[in-house]
Amino acid sequence: MAKKKRNPSVKPGNGSAMAAASGAGVGIGSIPLPEGGLRDSSQRPKPQAKPSVLAAAKSALNLPLEISKGDWTVMLLSLMIFFAPALGVPHEEMLQDTLKSIVVSFAAVIAGLLFFWRQRNRRDDLRWHFVMWLPLLLCVYALGSMVWSHTYLGGVEAIRWFIFSLILWLGLNTLSRERVPYLAWGIHWGAVIASLWTALQFWIDFKYFPQGPNPASTFVNRNFFAEYVVCTLPFSALLLARTRQSATIALLAFTTAFNIVAIMMTGTRSALVAMLLLVLLLPGILYLYRRQFSFPQWDSGKRILAMGGFLATIIGLGMISTGNPGVIKENDAEQRGLTALQRGFARTVSIAKKEEFTEKSFSVRLVMWKATGRIVQDRPLSGVGAGAWEVALPLYQTQGSQLETDYYVHNEFLQLLAEYGLAGWIFILSLLGYLCRAAWQSLRDKSTEGQAEGPIRAMALAGLLVLFIVSNAGFAWRMASTGAIFALFLAVLAASDARLALRGPLLASRINWKPAYSQAGAVTMMLCLTLTAYISQQAAECESKIVKSVKIALTISQSGDVNNPKWDKNKVEMLRLIREGVAINPHYRKITPMVADELAKWGDWKNAIWIWESVVSSRPYVTAIISNIARGYMAVGNNDKALENLYRVKKLQPTATSVRSLEVILLSRNGNEPEALRRAREYLKEETYDIDLINAAYVLGVRAKDWRFAVLSLQLRNKTWPGQAVDGWLKMGDIYASTEIKDEAKALEAYKAALAAAPEKDRLEMRTKRIPTVYQNKL
Repeated sequence: MAKKKRNPSVKPGNGSAMAAASGAGVGIGSIPLPEGGLRDSSQRPKPQAKPSVLAAAKSALNLPLEISKGDWTVMLLSLMIFFAPALGVPHEEMLQDTLKSIVVSFAAVIAGLLFFWRQRNRRDDLRWHFVMWLPLLLCVYALGSMVWSHTYLGGVEAIRWFIFSLILWLGLNTLSRERVPYLAWGIHWGAVIASLWTALQFWIDFKYFPQGPNPASTFVNRNFFAEYVVCTLPFSALLLARTRQSATIALLAFTTAFNIVAIMMTGTRSALVAMLLLVLLLPGILYLYRRQFSFPQWDSGKRILAMGGFLATIIGLGMISTGNPGVIKENDAEQRGLTALQRGFARTVSIAKKEEFTEKSFSVRLVMWKATGRIVQDRPLSGVGAGAWEVALPLYQTQGSQLETDYYVHNEFLQLLAEYGLAGWIFILSLLGYLCRAAWQSLRDKSTEGQAEGPIRAMALAGLLVLFIVSNAGFAWRMASTGAIFALFLAVLAASDARLALRGPLLASRINWKPAYSQAGAVTMMLCLTLTAYISQQAAECESKIVKSVKIALTISQSGDVNNPKWDKNKVEMLRLIREGVAINPHYRKITPMVADELAKWGDWKNAIWIWESVVSSRPYVTAIISNIARGYMAVGNNDKALENLYRVKKLQPTATSVRSLEVILLSRNGNEPEALRRAREYLKEETYDIDLINAAYVLGVRAKDWRFAVLSLQLRNKTWPGQAVDGWLKMGDIYASTEIKDEAKALEAYKAALAAAPEKDRLEMRTKRIPTVYQNKL
């Protein structure tokens, strides 16, 4: 009897492969096939399959299979997650995350367009999953909040959650178990290239990409880079554990260790803590699913190659000293370390230091978290509107505080609750509930299919856990690369649920499909592609114009001769660029005020005022900018407008330092000097002052002949702003030399201090022209 040839695509424990028949899109029973065709299983002979295969096939009948043949979705998603972290802007005229958002958005929309085009005649069902409702809920809320909250920021959030939902749904319907490694390779190599830029910045001060806190790769901020790369480590471990070839084992061991070294170079504490957790978690996952991996079958040579190469890379590269002047300066100031190993250890240990919570970065975040907690308490159901946290924050700060330079809470969960209210609560609680259930299901499922799915489910869950850890100290979800990997991890889990036939209202399900749906989806994706191109072009043009304007303003200021006629053309160009940039996007608060600040220094208050007012029209509660507007109107002689803005800002922060300073100056300008002097004395006694208030206090003290108060003002200014010390000591000397509190000894002491503080080249001129003759011979 001839032996029946077995279908090579049918593998024990692989239910997703059961639909494929030799060379054609043939399905089992009523399972939808990648090509959309169906064939009655009674019309063909049944293969002789093992019981486990039959059980898997029976289970798979419940839900549609992934679309694979001829579909480019997974490949495009893999390229997306490779290029997003690897690419950066080599100049400052576009923000780094703007480029990454463009990469992610185009890749997702193009993948959606090709998906719908390929399925334009499909009549078989597609997959749905409970987690799809969560980002869609936030997207719908964001669209609604555009009506009653901040329209522009709500629109940005709606687009963000739409792209997230699209990536998640595409992955749900295309990420088969056999194709997850393609995605893993994209994740891994994207992290490797990003880590390469970081290493070059750390070792040789590589300057191709503009940097903020560095080394930051293509992310402008080292925290953003570290928070992303640490999330990729579980999938790097997955690839390494599945590998059989010695060369690939060596390559993956080296590159994974290289990524870890790059994280340590940044010294980002949340990422370091998350990485320590993975050190404990990943070995457990590898042991639990060891039968699904290749490493138990490695011979001794491969094991030595993997472990030896991994440890040697971490120790060897981790001991190379930095050549970055900024990192060296940080080490001189705070002893953060000059090598990756030193920085990783020092920064991890610093978490336990008390001053981190009272004086440094954590203390600043605590202020933001407390203010956000007040928002959540005040608006638990409605929230303040999608993306509107930065708009509403000043209303919830404690009296006297002015933390207005941040745009995110540095805690994704708190920000979501503050902005989205009830929708945010539903998202967080539902997501955490689903992930806990997924983890429990993975642990308890001992079936053949469950064990086959276990490794990728466990690694996706580990990646999400790490992401949530860093999201408690940053805003990882809002960064393009990290937000995309968030959606992909959920897609891996959701697709696995469908393969395991974990169906139900809170898990996977099917959605009826018609050709009209695909055709409508393709048209929608075409419109989205057009919109993506338009938004990308506008964002690039806007940022380019605003940044160019800022660079011109800073160049003029740094010249030290801002009134020189040679700068006239540059000033005209600067104003043209800032006007055009603001016209494209009047809501761009991050950089626009920098131009106004420089204009104010030059005395061009008129142009400074309109720029500040363009910002306040979008962010109406920013105390510092409203105070600047009041000062501007005061400088141009419009006291009515100045008082109007003073009253406006006093309602927001009556005890803020800038508000008190403005109040004293306006009282003085309006002829009420006694009241201005009284308040100046009160504020200096309470130690709430800025340099404007100090200068005003000195002038008021001189006019009122309150010489001791004038001296006190100068002493405080010398102490707080040492750059003003020469002028301060000279004025104190004049007070002691020629007023009612005449004291020759103190006058001589003040003049000596002025000479000591002055540059050597200026001392002779100061001695002869600025110090009274009677004291010159005594110096």
